[in-house]
Amino acid sequence: MGTTADPLVIEISKLSTRFGEQVVHRDIDLEVRRAEIFAVIGGSGSGKSTLLREMILLQRPNSGSIRILGVSLEAIDERQALALRQRWGVMFQQGGLFGSLTVSENVGLPLREYTRLDDGLIDRIVACKLAMTGLAPEVGAQYPSELSGGMMKRASLARALALDPQLLFLDEPTAGLDPQSAAEVDQLVRQVRDLFGLTIVMITHDLDLLWQVADRVAVLADGEIAGVGSMQQLAQMDKPAIRAFFDGPRGRAAQGKPAGAGRAMPPHVEANRTGRPSSKAK
Repeated sequence: MGTTADPLVIEISKLSTRFGEQVVHRDIDLEVRRAEIFAVIGGSGSGKSTLLREMILLQRPNSGSIRILGVSLEAIDERQALALRQRWGVMFQQGGLFGSLTVSENVGLPLREYTRLDDGLIDRIVACKLAMTGLAPEVGAQYPSELSGGMMKRASLARALALDPQLLFLDEPTAGLDPQSAAEVDQLVRQVRDLFGLTIVMITHDLDLLWQVADRVAVLADGEIAGVGSMQQLAQMDKPAIRAFFDGPRGRAAQGKPAGAGRAMPPHVEANRTGRPSSKAK
């Protein structure tokens, strides 16, 4: 987990974004520390997906600065952008896999595009990435259309890890998954960070995932950052935009409390996604 003394992997300063007259971001400041799992949450239209697109060079803000892995994105040229993209991996919400390629071909694509490794070595690396994300060897021969939702997420993560990135972006990693598959993704995200010391930035609305894996969370609302902190810290805040996540329908009824916190931790955290409240829940 990151500390305040850790080097910063992402630095966002005075970031503003507009679509015509619509203000999406207004002077946003954010910092992401090395080896932490950092989440961005917010309601529909809050700008969290736009922020992700700006961080991965798919869109430019109107003003402000983004610095990633020590590289400023403001005046980055094509060669620098290519080099930077090889230092991060992205797991898109819908998987982003090419339907005409097998899983193994999808995972191996970044290696064939950006390295000069021979085919035999690439095949061995692909097999390792599939195993790392919990996929059986035979899954490599399947096509994306043959995969379940959970397997699709794992295959997409395997491709995101193909180039051994320093930074990993996850876009709604548990969206559309059943509780058991989502719990497995929770565990996988933690394992990847702990094994490789990766910095992970994720966009999500999954409260279970946030409680289970996020070191810090930023809440976007009305074009601004309403708050940043651990889930326990956010649960103590009284701002309406933050309370909506804990007290609204998605927050569910709270039963049981995290250690040292005055507000309650959701019962599904105590249950650890088993569907059965723990003995601590009343």
